[in-house]
Amino acid sequence: MMPNTARGTTERTMHIGDLAEATGLSQRTIRHYDEVGLLPASTRSDGGFRIYTESDLQRMLVIRSMKPLGFTLEEMGELLEAVDALAQDTTDPAARTKMEDFISRAATKREKLALNLRRADAFLGDLRTK
Repeated sequence: MMPNTARGTTERTMHIGDLAEATGLSQRTIRHYDEVGLLPASTRSDGGFRIYTESDLQRMLVIRSMKPLGFTLEEMGELLEAVDALAQDTTDPAARTKMEDFISRAATKREKLALNLRRADAFLGDLRTK
C-alpha cells in the first residue's frame, strides 16, 4: 500500500493484487466487478493500473459477503447504493427501507444455508456410520 499523492492526501491506496490479497478474491473477479460498474477503481496510475482505496476495500468486503448468500450483481449494486445514501443521510427513508429489506433477505438466505449445512453434517454422519 502507498500514500495517494494523486489526490493530495495521505489516504492509503493499493493495486489490484493488494486488494485481491486483502479480500481473498481473484484479480479476475475484481476486474469483472470493475467492468460491470460494481466497484470501479478509485483512480488509475499514470501507467493505467487500477488504484483502490481503503473505502474500496470495505465495499469489496461487503460484495464478498453477499456472494455466498446468492445475491446477484444487480442486488449488490442496489445495496451499495443504499449504503452510500445512508452514509450521506442516516435517516434517508428510502435507503433505510432498502437496508431493512436486505437485512431480512440476507437473514432468510443465511437460514437456508444453515439448514443445508445441518443436512450435509447429518449426511456425513450417516456415511461415517456405514
